[in-house]
Amino acid sequence: MLRSKIWAAMDAEGFARAETWAPGTNENVPVVTVREVRGRRPSKMRPEFVRALAGAGERDLTEEEIALLFTARGTELSELCGVADELRRAVNGDEVTYVVNRNINYTNQCYFRCRFCAFSKGPKSLNLRGDPYLLDAAEVARRAREAWEKGATEVCMQGGIHGQFTGKSYLEYLRAVKEEVPGMHVHAFTPLEVSQGARTLGVSIEEFLRELKEAGLGTLPGTAAEILDDEIREIICPDKVNTAEWSEVMRTAHALGLRSTTTIMFGHVEGPVNWARHLLVLRDVQAETGGFTEFVPLPFVHMGAPLFLQGRSRKGPTFAEAVKMHAVGRIALHGYIDNVQVSWVKMGAEGAKLCLEAGCNDLGGTLMNENISRAAGANHGQEMLPEELEAMIREIGRAPRRRTTLYGTPERASSKV
Repeated sequence: MLRSKIWAAMDAEGFARAETWAPGTNENVPVVTVREVRGRRPSKMRPEFVRALAGAGERDLTEEEIALLFTARGTELSELCGVADELRRAVNGDEVTYVVNRNINYTNQCYFRCRFCAFSKGPKSLNLRGDPYLLDAAEVARRAREAWEKGATEVCMQGGIHGQFTGKSYLEYLRAVKEEVPGMHVHAFTPLEVSQGARTLGVSIEEFLRELKEAGLGTLPGTAAEILDDEIREIICPDKVNTAEWSEVMRTAHALGLRSTTTIMFGHVEGPVNWARHLLVLRDVQAETGGFTEFVPLPFVHMGAPLFLQGRSRKGPTFAEAVKMHAVGRIALHGYIDNVQVSWVKMGAEGAKLCLEAGCNDLGGTLMNENISRAAGANHGQEMLPEELEAMIREIGRAPRRRTTLYGTPERASSKV
């Protein structure tokens, strides 16, 4: 009991957590952090922090420097976000992008036992939020058609690893969507799903990815990354693909011309050093392949997560930590990954707007359905209409632009949305 109270009361550096905000909640963003980000709390900066920040945009930062940037507070936080936003402006201008898409989570049943996940349902977890379900290919195709008719250019498909799934299951879903809506971009299948699909078919990762591409796969989501540091993975997802396996799927996909997003899921048991290691893995893969389209921080939503309910994790990152992840991500990956996305589902509208002032240039998708964060206890809506996203963007003086999955301009008329 004492240990669980300690976890819930601290931040990633072991300091007292003085705020009620957590990812996915309706709590107001902390005014103190907003003031720090916007430079209203003058204080001195550490010389070593100044040296690390001076390297931003000029050279590749080391693991130690990246970890140090994550400890920014007060004036340091303001300077960190200011530098990140300058780099954002240099790369992306004042344009903020978003995509009209739909999430299709085809099942919440999973035989992997990730301790942070409140979405998946196994035989002994049916008391968690939501009932077990499994969509058939016809229903997935119907949802894709419905999304297309509402103006979507992308469906994002991922889900639990059902006990009966093989690689043929993923191919069946993919072909059903492409037969129903040939023009739809399919963004689907994490490195875990690719790995499991290949193994069940007895083929190599490369062979399975080739088959997926031939069947119409457009890009891969960069989820299943969580924290790319095996010390942490051993705690939160010990039976999942490890860092090397995740990276190898991505390298292979990129070599075949399949690009992908990339993510980090943070705010549970890890800290600044682990975050730095994760960013360096992404930087190394991107230096080799150039296949990542964007970096997407995903703050841990704690409310329904087994790890938190067992008293073994923090209740997500603090608001300042969440903002810093976007800013440091921009800085550490500058020259490698051009786009940094903020999740309005996790951060809420006000949090997302502040991240757009701290290095972010993309608001992600309209989603239409969002089940994973909701299953964990998030209160933010399952859909954000294009006009709502554009209003958020204009409120901070930036210019909205609807995009494709690969950051091009959609050919479809926006009037269909």
